[in-house]
Amino acid sequence: MYPFVRMAWQLWRHRNDPALPLTGCHVSRHICMPWDLDIWMELNNGRALTLYDLGRIPLAQRTGLVATLRRKRWGLTMAGASVRYRRRVRVFDRVEIRSRAACWDDRFVYIEQSMWNSRGDCTSHVLYRSAVTGPGGIVPPAQVMQEMGLDAASPPAPDWIAAWIAAEAQRPWPPMQE
Repeated sequence: MYPFVRMAWQLWRHRNDPALPLTGCHVSRHICMPWDLDIWMELNNGRALTLYDLGRIPLAQRTGLVATLRRKRWGLTMAGASVRYRRRVRVFDRVEIRSRAACWDDRFVYIEQSMWNSRGDCTSHVLYRSAVTGPGGIVPPAQVMQEMGLDAASPPAPDWIAAWIAAEAQRPWPPMQE
């Protein structure tokens, strides 16, 4: 089940945090609860992605995106992700999630998030391709930025993100069926 109570807590917890620029870093802290575990007694990989939501939505709130989405009646969706898991997170471990928009192109915003344990080790890292959606489909980031009163110029995509975007362009869709 989706952690609605935890999401509400994060939104309430960060409601008075200072506004962030679109590429600013939002930091949130979380505890791995027993219901977050898999059968190996560590943070379930799917639940890790759900915990990343708990960092990404307050980021959108602090940058002013949530207010724009509500005003325009737009939605926010994830159009792809690449995850790297490196360290176990066990029950009651405390983690810090760092979330930021890295860059954008004519259709998508690329969001980078990482999870860090209390020893300072990065436990996982994810790159999301996100999109704002409206009645006509994907809303171009330039239009979203304009509605937010921001400059539409993206920072240059880091090489590794540009390589991921290029690799995704080669990926067949729909996938082949055997």
